[in-house]
Amino acid sequence: MKARPPIVYPVLACLFSALIIVGAYIAIPLPGIPVPIVLQNLFVMLAALILGPVWGTISVLLYLFLGIIGLPVFSGGTGGLARLWGPTGGFLVGYIPSTLCMGLISRIGSRLSWWKAALAIVAGSVLLYACGIPVLKFAIHKSWLQTFAIGALPFLPGDAIKALIAVPIAMSIRPWLAARLEESKPLD
Repeated sequence: MKARPPIVYPVLACLFSALIIVGAYIAIPLPGIPVPIVLQNLFVMLAALILGPVWGTISVLLYLFLGIIGLPVFSGGTGGLARLWGPTGGFLVGYIPSTLCMGLISRIGSRLSWWKAALAIVAGSVLLYACGIPVLKFAIHKSWLQTFAIGALPFLPGDAIKALIAVPIAMSIRPWLAARLEESKPLD
């Protein structure tokens, strides 16, 4: 009989969905650029590194579901299915493969290390931009080079800072959480 995951994982997935929503509200618009600087990708990184590929991705899917049904959880306090065809739509959808990738890489081996977390974030970020840039190009009708200059270059320094914040947080929370879950396992 397969053991069910402790209730803590669904609760943490909901918590990270809430944090992603808060991160979407912390947005700094850039002049002439339709994609704002947001903190939501910091919380997506943390969800992937701490919860892993399954529950991290579930937290992102919950966030996207809430936005798609119209709740104002996307940047700028917006929501609705139409946002997926706007300038930020590819980035929103890109959170799914990005989180899955970061979560999978972070789970290789027995413990999270700096290099593994950094590799996970870099790979996840590449996937995020690979999903976001084409949709942004379609929305703004610019060349690939112009779209990359608008949709990626201004965000790379901030993404690096967010990664430098996410890695030590994940490296301290993940072992702590694992120890708490081990302590709470029922005796057979």
